[in-house]
Amino acid sequence: MGLPEMLAWVPPGSPDEALVRELDPARLPAHVAIIMDGNGRWAAKRYMPRVEGHRAGITSVRDTVETCARLGLKVLTLYAFSVENWKRPATEVGTLMVLLKRYLRMELATLQKHDIRFNVIGRVDDLADDVKKELLHAAERTASNTGMLFNIALNYGGRAEIVDAARRAMASGMRPEQLTEEVFGSLLYTGGQPDPDLLIRTSGELRVSNFLLWQIAYAEIYVTETLWPDFRRQHLLEAILAFQKRERRYGGIAAPALAGR
Repeated sequence: MGLPEMLAWVPPGSPDEALVRELDPARLPAHVAIIMDGNGRWAAKRYMPRVEGHRAGITSVRDTVETCARLGLKVLTLYAFSVENWKRPATEVGTLMVLLKRYLRMELATLQKHDIRFNVIGRVDDLADDVKKELLHAAERTASNTGMLFNIALNYGGRAEIVDAARRAMASGMRPEQLTEEVFGSLLYTGGQPDPDLLIRTSGELRVSNFLLWQIAYAEIYVTETLWPDFRRQHLLEAILAFQKRERRYGGIAAPALAGR
């Protein structure tokens, strides 16, 4: 996986090819996190029910996952369902869960083909048994894959994650002086993974929506007006190019946008 793989995949002479050729392979983000927003507005603009926006967004998920894997990124995290989303109408929530199960069944072969390891972060135990079964099946079937790690944040909240990590620390009998930032980070759902270098939010909203609050402390944030169902490979490549043009400071001297800290 890498830029040669991407160039062999994108149509020759296309805008996507031009974008790929601009990328610096040595400065790709290790971890990209995306807040997938705008499904409801996409549907409303077309006088459709909100669930049709969620349905259309599956194509964007498929395109984004495959593009990131072909680029050779280490981790991709997509924000699929927050702890606050349970407040939505029951019919909408039910449809989201059906779409999730359908996606996992349909895309499992693709995940295997591209050596992608599937993982879910969030309060999984609170989900319905049929949903947990599908999630576990996908995780188990891809557990031996060594390519990109694909996290789906489901029944997820950044504050809830921090609370859960604190509870783990307390349950382990850890003394206060033992709880360093590194140790606490290892207790999060993403323990052992690199923090996001790039956080993308679609639909133009300027907020982080309780997503990876600890992990995005030094992430570069990229906001696009594109609604999630319209988000494609081109938009992802544009976000990565913008990332590569920034200087990352980490509170100190400016440095090029290198992956990781």
